[in-house]
Amino acid sequence: MSGEVREDSARRRPLRAGGRGTGRGPGRARGAVRGLRALLVLPLLASPLASCGSGEPAGPTTLNWYNFPDDSGALAAAARNCSRASNGRYRIAYHKLPRTADGQRQQLVRRLAAEDDSIDIMGLDVTWAAEFAEAGWVLPWTGGARRRAERGTLEAPLRTGTWKGRLYAVPYNTNTQLLWYRADLVDRPPRTWAEMLAVARRLAAEGKPHHVEVQGAQYEGLTVWFNTLVASAGGSILDADATAPSLGRPAVRAATIMRDLARSPAADPSLPNQMEDQNRLAMESGRAAFQVNYPFVHPSMKANNPELFRHFRWAPYPRVDASRPARPTVGGIDLAIGAYSRHPRQAFEAALCLRNRENQIAAAVDGGLPPTLRELYADEEFVRSYPFADAIYQSLRNASVRPRTPAYQNVSVVIAHTLSPPSAIDPRRSVETIGDQIEDALQSKGLIP
Repeated sequence: MSGEVREDSARRRPLRAGGRGTGRGPGRARGAVRGLRALLVLPLLASPLASCGSGEPAGPTTLNWYNFPDDSGALAAAARNCSRASNGRYRIAYHKLPRTADGQRQQLVRRLAAEDDSIDIMGLDVTWAAEFAEAGWVLPWTGGARRRAERGTLEAPLRTGTWKGRLYAVPYNTNTQLLWYRADLVDRPPRTWAEMLAVARRLAAEGKPHHVEVQGAQYEGLTVWFNTLVASAGGSILDADATAPSLGRPAVRAATIMRDLARSPAADPSLPNQMEDQNRLAMESGRAAFQVNYPFVHPSMKANNPELFRHFRWAPYPRVDASRPARPTVGGIDLAIGAYSRHPRQAFEAALCLRNRENQIAAAVDGGLPPTLRELYADEEFVRSYPFADAIYQSLRNASVRPRTPAYQNVSVVIAHTLSPPSAIDPRRSVETIGDQIEDALQSKGLIP
């Protein structure tokens, strides 16, 4: 899927009074069955890449892969390629989840809570690994499978699938934002947010396009913007153990930048309602000078406004401080193995195939989704097909991740609600509110249904 439109689609989940249900299933009897299942699965996980044993039924095993709906055909092609490469050991059936992140998560949560054993491989949003791991819905990657999954994988995407030192999901693709700008309006891209606002004010005074397009609606994209600014200022939303808010001065500085932009001539009048696609459309219309967005905007501009495309350029994400690089928030999809799968051994093998070199190249070139394998960013043939590969790679090297906690959905809602609309932000008071409400969110013992 192009860019991060799927990932950062609207996620307005109201906090429920009294917390959320555990999603673990009732009674001790179910716990005993679950324990027995774990004992039976462990021997399989000891050698997840071994060939099928004599107890397997004749003919290829069908592995069900649930992932986001891909219009490019790259995911379906990956399933066919890996089915063929298995030499008859398994066949991968690609099943499309709903288009929105809300719908995807809801379907997986309901089926896994019911211990659905037909879910073998699933594509998880990069914020779900901790939640699904705590619920016991995904199997950890161990031994040779983990070593193969980690080998050559970029560090920031790999962190998204890690929880309490264990790997529960491996990066299938990733994503990161860049600064996109018009070279016919500015000689060189601004390095910092302050510099960009100054340029926007000058362009406005000259009567030229001057808006800075950024995600300001009350949804996940607003949380991502805040998280990126906090990390770029040297801070974090949660402490290292994800047990308490961290925030502090970096968060106040981040909130100040958001408010200052929203109250300046740089702000699009639609900022409080804008998501990634509205940013793209505003830039393509010629109204904006800058946008902070994902790589899907590049082919879109080329197709929709070829004249303006001649002046369309990219640059690193704007810095908070000139002395330190920006740390844009990483996105993407991770592959996890269902805890109730009847074929975990083959599922681990198939997941490694789905994210191999050839399939990641196809997902990047055909689907616009940046790869997670470090070596591809030095591959000349790939770079020719992906002109901003070096900018993406440098961004990923410095990238930050969203707070890793089973309560992430609540944390995200707290942030987006408090910072909306950006023009109404009171930096210190808003950060204090976020901290207090995150404290409450982290006490939740269950999962959002």
